[in-house]
Amino acid sequence: MQLRIHRTAAAAATAAMLAGALALGACGEDDTKVSTATPAATRTATAPAASTTTPASSTATPGAQPTPGGNATKTYDAEPPMTIDQDKRYFATIKMDIGDIKLELFPKDAPRHVNSFVFLARDGFYDGVTFHRVIPGFVAQAGDPTGTGRGGPGYTVPDEQTARGFTDGTLGMAKTNQPNSAGSQWFICYAPQPSLDGGYTAFGQLVEGRNVLDKIAPRDPASARQPGTAINTIVIEEQ
Repeated sequence: MQLRIHRTAAAAATAAMLAGALALGACGEDDTKVSTATPAATRTATAPAASTTTPASSTATPGAQPTPGGNATKTYDAEPPMTIDQDKRYFATIKMDIGDIKLELFPKDAPRHVNSFVFLARDGFYDGVTFHRVIPGFVAQAGDPTGTGRGGPGYTVPDEQTARGFTDGTLGMAKTNQPNSAGSQWFICYAPQPSLDGGYTAFGQLVEGRNVLDKIAPRDPASARQPGTAINTIVIEEQ
């Protein structure tokens, strides 16, 4: 099953304008998919969702030769126990050869999503994982160790609705079109995406490295034959 992010026709048109001639696709667990958000009118974005959210118009499918990264065979029996302190601040630094992206996480707004993300990062689950679905103007989606947009950690995380909207640099969790289907796939928005508000859980915000986000290689998992930009590791800081 692929995770994808779904967008309305209007949102898809806006994203298309931002992306120029690029065809948009998005996130999920198939890309922890944004059930894998994809611009709704044209393709199913697998990005923040479970085949991990991708933009909706075309159900993103893996390329002919997907390249695994990180712990492709490592899964867990259940959601990890709560270990974060909701009264503390958490930051996640995504380290890549192209530079670093630093995000502040929102433990009070989405404690279970933050706890799962922190657990997986600290356990090295994301080491070597790639940005498998990258739609300039929409989202950059990662978190699938198989590199196909269909992988996950072996458990799901319940939806956590927050008042935070999806703006430029918002970190969200991809999922399928089913409720409570988020896993390990997540996405970062390139621009405000109001069509995602209320449908996906926003659990962080980019605070440093916005220029690095723009350096991530565009990639459509439905047609790509080369792996996406790789994550070396994600470092968690607790304050």
